[in-house]
Amino acid sequence: MPGYEWIGETEKEHINDVLETGILFRYEFPNERKGIYKVKEFEDKFAQFTGAVYAQAVTSGSAALKVALSALGIGPGDEVITQGFTFIATFEAIIEAGAVPVPAEIDQTLNLDPIDLEKKITPRTKAVIPVHMLGSPARIQEILDISRKHNLKVIEDTAQALGAGVGGKRLGTWGDMGTFSFDFYKTITTGEGGMVITNDRELYQRASEYADHGHEHNPNVGRALDGRSFLGFNYRMNELQGAVGLAQLSKLEDIIQRQQQNQELIRETLESRDGIVMREIPEKGKDSYTHVCFFLPTAEKAQAFQQHIASKGIAAIYFKNNLWHLIHNWEHLLERKTAWPGPHPFGGALYGSEMTYSKEMLPQTMAILEKTVVLPIFLQMDEDHLRRMVVELQAAAEEIL
Repeated sequence: MPGYEWIGETEKEHINDVLETGILFRYEFPNERKGIYKVKEFEDKFAQFTGAVYAQAVTSGSAALKVALSALGIGPGDEVITQGFTFIATFEAIIEAGAVPVPAEIDQTLNLDPIDLEKKITPRTKAVIPVHMLGSPARIQEILDISRKHNLKVIEDTAQALGAGVGGKRLGTWGDMGTFSFDFYKTITTGEGGMVITNDRELYQRASEYADHGHEHNPNVGRALDGRSFLGFNYRMNELQGAVGLAQLSKLEDIIQRQQQNQELIRETLESRDGIVMREIPEKGKDSYTHVCFFLPTAEKAQAFQQHIASKGIAAIYFKNNLWHLIHNWEHLLERKTAWPGPHPFGGALYGSEMTYSKEMLPQTMAILEKTVVLPIFLQMDEDHLRRMVVELQAAAEEIL
């Protein structure tokens, strides 16, 4: 995903605005900062882009998940269902909250399978985190319907799908809260950084407080004198990150349009081949054009296809073997290794029976991913590169299918 590809003069101008004030902290110093509040402006414009009412900037997409879980009151004794195909931070955030991550299967969207979601609900389940992987929507309406039926909160992990949506409604705004990442490889980047969005005033206030040591942010009282409703932690985004975020956000529509242009020729090439099946996109869904995902008839053909085009210098991913995005390969989770001793949060009095994990626990997910090949889409794919990709994809199909 291409945020780092378009860093230039706009970012420099916003950063210089901050440096000229000398105030890198996002709060206070109204006289010195001369009206420059880059993080707040970034939050406001990000909320406007997504269609959310409120946005809270934080230090990373991982922090955004932790802040959202805390705002919703998810903690020890609770279970949170999420998919076993995601970046590991989704699971880590649940564990950091003291809750138990419960893995569920994916379907042909490469996202959370609503059928398996409902099977995994127990009396301890408090929340669901669908992850919109690789730029494309989960079956979010079905997931919401099931979650509402069981009185569960929904956090959308939208780290990889900024700009995507369903029926004209942006991802991240469907659930109770949505989270985003701005790390170096995301659609827009602040180096590190993240955002939490919601339409609920109380949840926004709780997120804002939790991300800043519990500060209530009462505008009528000095920062050192405002009240605290509960303990929080420090997940504040700084003004330099906010400046870069503003610059990147101003380019987002152009980024998505360029990605779409680059993706179209590749998709058309693959869709025309017998034996290749494209990833499913929910009805009225629109992806963010960051990846092209497709299925081959067998695991052997998928690996051969990926290896063929990778040998020609074309980026291609076989996620079944990826160490960071699949529970099958997380040996530290499988062995329940945390930084603290004891069973927490995988067992103990609060949690009932102990939670165990194994490589065999998500057979449907593995059966799907072993046939999946993924092509990242970059902004700087020029016409020569795209034509060469088409030639090599066609050659791989002729040889393998």
